[in-house]
Amino acid sequence: MSSRESRRWPAYGRGALVALCVVAAALNDMAFDGRHLAAVVTVALVCGTALLVPRLRWPVAPLLVTVATAWWGWPLLPLLTVALFDLAVDRRARVAVGCAVAALGANLLSYRATSLWTAQSYASTLLLPVLAVLVGLWRGGRRRLVQALAADVEHLRVESQLREEAARIAERSRIAAEMHDVLAHRLSLIALHTGVLATKGDTLPAPVVERLDLLRTASVEALTDLRDVLGVLRDPDATPAGAALTPVMREVGELADEARAAGQHVELTTDGLPEQAPTTHRLAVHRVVQEALTNARKHADGAPVTVRIDYRPPATLVEVTNPAGTPRTDTVGSGYGLVGLRERVTTLGGHLNAGPAGAGAWRVTARIPHPLGIEQDGTPT
Repeated sequence: MSSRESRRWPAYGRGALVALCVVAAALNDMAFDGRHLAAVVTVALVCGTALLVPRLRWPVAPLLVTVATAWWGWPLLPLLTVALFDLAVDRRARVAVGCAVAALGANLLSYRATSLWTAQSYASTLLLPVLAVLVGLWRGGRRRLVQALAADVEHLRVESQLREEAARIAERSRIAAEMHDVLAHRLSLIALHTGVLATKGDTLPAPVVERLDLLRTASVEALTDLRDVLGVLRDPDATPAGAALTPVMREVGELADEARAAGQHVELTTDGLPEQAPTTHRLAVHRVVQEALTNARKHADGAPVTVRIDYRPPATLVEVTNPAGTPRTDTVGSGYGLVGLRERVTTLGGHLNAGPAGAGAWRVTARIPHPLGIEQDGTPT
């Protein structure tokens, strides 16, 4: 049921209740013996209309119903009860009490045939207004509580979306910064080697020397442009540029060794060589294994972790599995590490899955297809 329909049904029920109160007032012809019946029916219709029209519910409807009840007595008492309920729901309990006191007090001097203070009706005269106010206060408090909870849930949903988006943006920036370091490193090597060859130009043909100078100039310009474009993505509080190359220079085996040194049981199986996969894949593998080992330490402390990596074409495969363990309470994390990993793997055209693997185990898998034209050693054809 949609939220619009959930609001529509209470409105229908309230309209039916007001209509029933108007009909009940019109059927009290025996109390008037045919006299004043038209006036009572007219007043009941006017009061019922005021209660049903949203713009008239405050302050016109309470005023009309209070005056009508004060004069005509118990035929209009049900409508007064509805008005008092509405006031209490809208956090106007003092106004509701004032209307009730005014209507009941003024009725002592009004039309005696339908007075509220007869021996047969004085109990309901006091009970109905009190119940209407109490039920209205409860209903209004519950409605405001539900609205507050709904607002909190919506706030948490939006906050979660913003945090996920921030995690994706941070991962994209990290990817750009890493690729900046990798490409800068390789362009620097090209510029260095072409410069060394250019110094031996007296032993090389003139066209080769000319091409070497052109290659060295182009590599230096490309390096400068790369630093200008991607260098701004680096966090000014991040580690130096040399440390940013750590995921490329280090093997996943070093991550496993560090985890074992910290008391974690890690079984690493590798098929193929890292050089068989592109650099971006090796970066992604490093991040997936790093995040999976960290999550295993947080949520399954003491459980063994199995890591399987396959660098061979046509796709780089990673699988990290751990059985159930004891969650640790002394660690704090953002909870969005997998969001960043999924963004990284998706950017490379692959997909990442993380979830239960049965019997309390947890599995993280990633598959990243190799680009077309990659040979077995990971170099382009």
